[in-house]
Amino acid sequence: MKTRYIIYGALALGVGALVVYRINSNESSQQAKGPGSKGPTTVSGVVLQHRQFNDDLSLSGSIEADEQIEIRSEVSGIVESINFKEGSKVSAGQLLVKVNDLELRAQLSKAQTAKNLASENERRAKLLLEKEAISREEYDMASADFRQAQAETQLIQAQLNKTSVRAPFSGTIGLRNVSKGTYLTPQNVVASLVNTGQVKITFSIPEKYAHQVKVGRELSFVVAGGKENFTAKVYAIEPQVDVATRTLRVRAIAQNKEGKLIPGTFANVKLPLETINDAILVPTEALIPIQNGKKVFVARNGKATEAVIETGARTDKESLVLSGLKAGDTVLTTGVMSLKDGAPVKVKVK
Repeated sequence: MKTRYIIYGALALGVGALVVYRINSNESSQQAKGPGSKGPTTVSGVVLQHRQFNDDLSLSGSIEADEQIEIRSEVSGIVESINFKEGSKVSAGQLLVKVNDLELRAQLSKAQTAKNLASENERRAKLLLEKEAISREEYDMASADFRQAQAETQLIQAQLNKTSVRAPFSGTIGLRNVSKGTYLTPQNVVASLVNTGQVKITFSIPEKYAHQVKVGRELSFVVAGGKENFTAKVYAIEPQVDVATRTLRVRAIAQNKEGKLIPGTFANVKLPLETINDAILVPTEALIPIQNGKKVFVARNGKATEAVIETGARTDKESLVLSGLKAGDTVLTTGVMSLKDGAPVKVKVK
């Protein structure tokens, strides 16, 4: 029995020694081959080249009429006539609404009579003054009466002119809110008048781009739900940044002779900032976010090498590289999330 136990123990020790030997042998072999001994990983990559890059800023804006007002009467009274069709074109100075002016005309006739009498009294007083028949004080009083009557006439005439409501500029008039016979007051809106021969596009840009936008810069835009591209030109820039939003308001003007642009609609604006002739661009799928920015993997000597980069503007597919890469570098674009620095790779260049 003892002999059998001894034999079993010797066999167990022999098997254990063999297992330990194989493990040590494998570890030594692995260390000799180094990391990635399973063979290089096949990945895709692109060779970077200098290219032209148009740095465009995509923004949201709104379309506004070049001129837009609410038509109101400056005096109260009964609407005597309405001289426009809703939704029609009107010209500057065109009569839109006439308010009844019978009472003002009567006041004007009375004031003119008083002015004529004061004028005659002033003339007679002047003749008497020349003959020294009256004093200078009496003449001055007659002259003052004439000037007062003259001012009263001018005041009533001005009020009478206000009974004719005219278009201050050419444009399209909207839906009317009054009818003939309505008692009109300055609080009542007759209709809206809009000049759409050209329109304004108002939008805001982040403050970091404020120094790159100048008056005269051309831009393009499309309206919400449309595909046609329109062009506009920047004509005014707010002189200060909005401290609440940290943005700068900009306004551009666009021609709208065909009436395709409707005030009040949204616009997707593309504002060109600058053109870079020797830009380095990397595909967005190659970028890996890290704590202090972004990194990519570059193929060097058959291995994946980490490169921390700084990026700028971007498009749907590419990002502008400001530092960290140069022309001729091969940037890996697939399998980058599973790669490690120094891992062997086999690159298929796109």
